[in-house]
This record gives sequence, structure tokens and C-alpha cells, in this order.
Amino acid sequence: MNPNPEPLTATDSPLFGGGFSTAEMRAVFSPRSYVANCVAVEVALAAVQAQLGLIPVAAADGIRRAAQTCEFDMARLGRETAIVGYPILPIVEQLQAAAGEAGRHLHWGATTQDIMDTATVLQLRDALALIESQLAEVRAALARLAHEHRDTPMAGRTHMQHALPVTFGYKAAVWLSALQRHAERLAEIRPRLLVVEFSGASGTIASLGGDGLAVQDALADALGLGRPAITWHSARDALAEAVNLLAMIGGSLAKLAFDISIMMTTELGEVSEPFARHRGASSTMPQKQNPISCELILASARVLRQHAGLMLDAMVHDFERATGPWHLEWVAIPESFAHCASALSQATFMLADLRVFPENMARNLGHSRGLIVAEAVMMALAPVTGRGPAHDLVYAGCRRAIEAGTSLFEALSAMPEITAHLDADRLAWLTDPVNYLGSAQKMVDRVLAAEQ
Repeated sequence: MNPNPEPLTATDSPLFGGGFSTAEMRAVFSPRSYVANCVAVEVALAAVQAQLGLIPVAAADGIRRAAQTCEFDMARLGRETAIVGYPILPIVEQLQAAAGEAGRHLHWGATTQDIMDTATVLQLRDALALIESQLAEVRAALARLAHEHRDTPMAGRTHMQHALPVTFGYKAAVWLSALQRHAERLAEIRPRLLVVEFSGASGTIASLGGDGLAVQDALADALGLGRPAITWHSARDALAEAVNLLAMIGGSLAKLAFDISIMMTTELGEVSEPFARHRGASSTMPQKQNPISCELILASARVLRQHAGLMLDAMVHDFERATGPWHLEWVAIPESFAHCASALSQATFMLADLRVFPENMARNLGHSRGLIVAEAVMMALAPVTGRGPAHDLVYAGCRRAIEAGTSLFEALSAMPEITAHLDADRLAWLTDPVNYLGSAQKMVDRVLAAEQ
């Protein structure tokens, strides 16, 4: 086996890796980090077993010292893992050799999946801390936008058409609210996910007789993890939940990226990603600034969605030890955290210095010459005429405005059946979009209050 294989996936690529992971997340899930976590579990296991009198204290000390000095031959680990199918036996063999006589008590009563699952949980603990920190950064950027543009009116759009006016701060607060809920979910998942696995070959810890649960409890305490009520090595719901949470975070980031990419179109020009020399440049069109962060976020969100489905497949374990589904996690978990971290990093970059153009928002808001607030006129007429007749009257006025190329105010002012109930001043006020923002600003305030 080649000890230095060429990078294969986009997350590891020297060309594309910067757009699909972060250095911090790669460090968490690097092969050396994983080996170090496996060794940490083995050392902690020996220590608690010595405390409980199951192995000699000298053996635990010898294992600890060996772990501090052992330099693992990663190429050999790779070759032997390809043969065995799992890395624990090759790791144990190298650590045993380094520990000498103490190595006789290494991996006492454990099985491969005990060590691998617990090492994965240790990685997940670090990875969740990174995601939590990144979520906080994106939330801070969105909170600033929501605050600064609380009262900046713009066209709200449904089905890609003008609907009713909103504010840009309202839009940012909607994006923010989803990430607030994800932060709550992240906190809620920790007790279910960060749980030790030490259960032996079939999950009963039979190898340690009546001491199994005592060792499991002590190992959980030593590693700062929770303890399970029962073995979970064939019940993978918590891991699937974690990756599905990442996919949901990716989905929320993709929603805002999709919005921003459309708002960046030349015709709208309402916002723009931060300017950096050659960022989003075209090789042939010098005028271009493509929405690169948006594109990377959207791509990562789609990968996350696929891995979420993969983790649901990985839940289907046969009997007390799976024949294959476990291996899916080795692909889905590290790549999911890489893509989620990357999407959050791109969002932070984009939102922290997002260029906002209120003048273009105002221009676009006025594009329909008042048609965007036809509902306001209808609701003002409704108490007098009834809602149905009011809708029909304003609908007719809208058609006249569109066909004649005039403003809604002008069209309605020429309709006696409307001016009989609404004078010119009232009609002018009703057809000004900035007067029909509803509770948008108050909603922004409520979302921002949750950030305090």
C-alpha cells in the first residue's frame, strides 16, 4: 500500500480542499488524530482497570508511558488495516511492543468497536465544539445585518415574483432564527451523542464478569463522556442524528446562499459578496464577480443531504454486530463535518462584510409602481365593501395599471367605485410600499433579543 496516497476527495484535494473543509476540522478527523484518540481510550481503559484492581497498576503506568513515546508507523498501520479490516489490532500491536511487559494487559476485555466508537465520540466532541463556535460567528454576522437593516425596505418575493414589502433586516432575521434553533439542537444532541462505548464482543461485557459495568462507568468518567443505559454499538441513531443535524445546518445556510446569489444578479444588484481581488473572477469576462461563497455553500449542502441519507442506511445493523453498515460512517461522518465547517466558514466570510445596496432595494421595490401593495388597498376597502368585492375592485385596478403602464395610484384614482371610499391622500399613503411593512421590524427585535 502506498504510504502517501494521492488525495482523492474534494475535501482532501490541494486544489479544492480549501472550499470544502477547514484546517481545524481536518485536524480533528486526521488519521493521526484518530490513532491518538484510539490510544487515549486504551490508556484510560488501562488506568481505570488498574484502579479497580483488574490489572496491575504497574501495567497501566507502563501503557501510559509507552503511549507518550510510541511513534506509530502510519504506513504499516495502513497496510495492516487493509488486511485486518480495522485499525485497532495493528494499533494495539505497535503499542504493545512499545509497552513491553505492561503490554500484556493492554486492550483488556475490550473489542475493536469499543475503541473505535469511543475514539469517534472523542472526535465528535471536538468537532461539535468547532461547529458551535462557527455557528456563533455566523449568528453574530446575521444579527449585525438584521440590526443595521431593521428598517431598510425591500421587495418581498414569493414564487420569484414581488409579493409584499419586507425589510432586509427582516430577511436576515429569518435566516438567523433558523441558526438559533440549530444551536439549540446542537446543545440537545450532546448528551445523546457523547457517550462511551465499552461493551465487549456482543455488548454484554462478559469478558469482565461482574466488573463490566463498573469499568464502563469509570471509563466514561475518565474520558468525560456519558454512560449508556445499554450497549449502542448496533443502535446508531445518535450518530445519524448528528449528521442529519449537520445537513439541516447546511440546508439553512443554502437557503440564505440561494437568496443572496439571486439578489446579486445584475438586474437586482441588492447585495454583493465581499470584494477581494480575483474573488469570483472569470477567465474571459473581466466584469464578473461570481457568487463563489454561495456556490460553495450550496454544493456542500447537497453533499450533506446525501450523507444524511447514507447515515440512515448505516442505522440498519444486523444482529449484534453489523456486516457493512458501520463502514458507511467512516465516509459520512468526517466528510459531513468537513463540509458543514466549510459552509459555515464561507457564510462567515460572506456575511461579515456583505455589501448591501439599499438604493437598489428601493429601486426594485418601486419597480411595480405600487402594485406590490395592492393588498393594502384591498384590506382598506374590505370593511366597507366586503373582502371579495374589494379584491375584485383592486384586481381590476391592477390590470388597468399593468395594461396602461401607469402606477397603481393613478389607476385606482380613476375608479369612482374606489375613490368613493378612499380619497387621494389615503390612496397615496396606501400605495406607498414603505407604509406596509406590518410587524417586520418587531419580529426582527424579537429575534435579536434571543441573541442577547
